[in-house]
Amino acid sequence: MALFRPDFSGLPGSELVGKGVILHPPQMEDYDDWARLRALSRDFLVPWEPQWASDELTRSAYKRRLRRYAEDRQSGRGYAFFVHRDHDRRLVGGCNLSNVRRGVAQSASLGYWVGKPFARQGLTSAAVEAVCRFAFDELRLHRVEAACIPDNVPSRQLLLGAGFHEEGLARAYLKINGAWRDHITFARIAPE
Repeated sequence: MALFRPDFSGLPGSELVGKGVILHPPQMEDYDDWARLRALSRDFLVPWEPQWASDELTRSAYKRRLRRYAEDRQSGRGYAFFVHRDHDRRLVGGCNLSNVRRGVAQSASLGYWVGKPFARQGLTSAAVEAVCRFAFDELRLHRVEAACIPDNVPSRQLLLGAGFHEEGLARAYLKINGAWRDHITFARIAPE
């Protein structure tokens, strides 16, 4: 069986740079760091994420994730990035654009996570800014959307600080940790 190695050269967003962070598409070489950080941060992340599968942190589940990321990137439907601190290249989290819509909408959905040891250090804000710049400047999108659970105050503050505007409450918007949860929706529009 051939080793799965997606080639992102020539595709948009092979590497993004932000204030203190470098973002790149996830690769197989990232597995050990990713699995270690996600395991260490599990209790911190579970309240805000879709329910973790029983094999969530296995190498085979990670390979499936990489295949989905590669398919999305090659089709232009989504762009996943791992976030690293620039001075030591340490993996700190992830940031992605999904559900990229062309035609009349010209929009995408933003998602992000940060490992517990790196929370509240400005790294996720820097990653979100870099991904928004990519969405507007390279992908030429008009709108980036995001959502968070109403009691996730740090995420709400991050989005507002990154230039997103609160749009309203979406009832039972996403299934988080096994339950349909209301979310506050946000959007950022491309600069004119």
